[in-house]
Amino acid sequence: MSTNVVRSFDTSVARVATKLEIVVIPVSDVNRAKEFYGRLGWRLDADFAAGDDFRVIQFTPLGSGCSVIFGKNVTAAPPGSAQGLYMIVSDIEAARDELLGHGVAISEVFHDAGGVYAGTDEPYLFGRLRVSGTDPQHRSYRSFASFSDPDGNGWLLQEITTRLPGRIDSGVTSFGSASDLASALRRAAAAHGEHEKRIGAADANWPDWYAAYMAAEQAGTELPT
Repeated sequence: MSTNVVRSFDTSVARVATKLEIVVIPVSDVNRAKEFYGRLGWRLDADFAAGDDFRVIQFTPLGSGCSVIFGKNVTAAPPGSAQGLYMIVSDIEAARDELLGHGVAISEVFHDAGGVYAGTDEPYLFGRLRVSGTDPQHRSYRSFASFSDPDGNGWLLQEITTRLPGRIDSGVTSFGSASDLASALRRAAAAHGEHEKRIGAADANWPDWYAAYMAAEQAGTELPT
């Protein structure tokens, strides 16, 4: 007989915030890994050693609330066994070009073949049959590029421009970089242009409209019309 107990929670009681902040990456050569992740332009937060038997290094990607750590005697996982590590970007082509500029070997941009869960390509969320190029309809969540660190730990860039409903706190709007903010402003500007066409006049309250559009886009709620 199972001893697992499932408890229901009183939703009226305040919940404690629990934030994912660290992902452990298994590597074989600590200095080589440090050079690689530093070359990506990530922020070096720590390089701490305790004698000859322990060393931990922490990096944080630009705009990320989650960091990665690796080192000596940090994990027993085999080097290179971390796969499907997602990096979310607002512009897949620009992010890929930036990594190429840092000397990183990265795949071409690709999208999934309609949810086909077969094929010989590296596993990723939407299947294993990759089709070259960005998603033809430029849908959020559907365009990718992949790269690996020197040990073979696998990373995926995933382009997300509009979140699905409920994916983030609707009361919080933030941007990880000036590039992300600029991309959001361009999308808002394009949508606002269509809005002005519909109303047949210039909208003097465009700052409020932009703000409402950008906040709703991040939260995945209904966009202003």
